[in-house]
Amino acid sequence: MSADKPCVLLVEDEPAQREILRYNLTSEGYDVTMAENGDDALILVDEVMPDLILLDWMLPGASGIEICRQIKTRKETRAIPVIMLSARSEEVDRVRGLETGADDYVVKPYSVSELMARIRTQLRRTRPVSVGQKLEYCDIVLDGESHRVTRDGEPVKLGPTEFRLLSTFMEKPGRVWSREQLLDRVWGRDVYVDTRTVDVHVGRLRKALCRNGGDDPLRTVRGTGYALG
Repeated sequence: MSADKPCVLLVEDEPAQREILRYNLTSEGYDVTMAENGDDALILVDEVMPDLILLDWMLPGASGIEICRQIKTRKETRAIPVIMLSARSEEVDRVRGLETGADDYVVKPYSVSELMARIRTQLRRTRPVSVGQKLEYCDIVLDGESHRVTRDGEPVKLGPTEFRLLSTFMEKPGRVWSREQLLDRVWGRDVYVDTRTVDVHVGRLRKALCRNGGDDPLRTVRGTGYALG
């Protein structure tokens, strides 16, 4: 899994449909993880912590509705956007899907370009830097499109890893990230580095942010990890 690309978990039991979606998602620049049923999907949600879930309603075993309910009732996963895919077009079905916690509901057959637009809309909330948005926290401004950071109007020079670290912190101020979570999010799940590497790069990020003065905005949470604010 690439650290820069948003990760989409695709839960679809129909092989042809799964392949079409995988192809289009990959073409749009997303990392794609796939599951054919609800049980596998729930395991992968914990393993991968995707940025977005495309979830088919009709699945073998537990339905997409039930999977969505479980995802949205758990503190660790409830913030992950879920787009429900369904052949059920009645208003009562749409309402049921949305009331279960789905963030969007797309009826089959659908336009692939429209679905990709809906995915981008959801990712603007959860991974704004990945779609070129600008983030602000106190006097720190991070521009996802130009990859520039300023603090109190002054440019802050960051390496690629420190930039990804800062964008992760700024996307969810106040959230405490463990070293393992930061490794997966910033370095990528397929990269094997020591957790102490996180400490080194957090130290570099702190030094860069405070080079021209100002309080240290990063907080070390003893025994857990780091947070912004």
